[in-house]
Amino acid sequence: MEYRIIEKGEFRLAGVAARVPMQFEGENPAIAELALSITEAQRAEMHRLMDTEPRRVVNASWNSDTNFQEEAGELTHLIGVPTMAHEAGENLALVEVPALTWAVFPNDGPHPETMQQTTARIYAEWLAEAPYELDGFRMLSFSDVRDDGTAYSEIWVPVHCKA
Repeated sequence: MEYRIIEKGEFRLAGVAARVPMQFEGENPAIAELALSITEAQRAEMHRLMDTEPRRVVNASWNSDTNFQEEAGELTHLIGVPTMAHEAGENLALVEVPALTWAVFPNDGPHPETMQQTTARIYAEWLAEAPYELDGFRMLSFSDVRDDGTAYSEIWVPVHCKA
């Protein structure tokens, strides 16, 4: 699998967050509802705060009831932006992300299927063979969706070298 390793200092995620049901395939209605709940004022504040890589609106998932091993329970999901800011307005959550090493997996194809298949391959194949293992915070992703239903996406997974 194609990937690159990035060392990234601590930062924060500013956005809207909620507990949502775990869903491996297709559009998650709870995440779609969360996205629709973002106000214009929140959107403007997120864009004002976006000041560190990846400079995109991201989806972040962590704190799964099943440790991301089965399609059951819930996880915490945030739609927001990476920021170095210590405060966020407009009722945005501000989540601390420690300094981590990230494995970044680019993918391109039908959306959201290609991104979901890449995520599955990271956990089922790549982690079994790579000289890395998961390290804390679970996953960031973003997708640049095109009019034809395809997208360029990146999945960011925190890792550290296996002992």
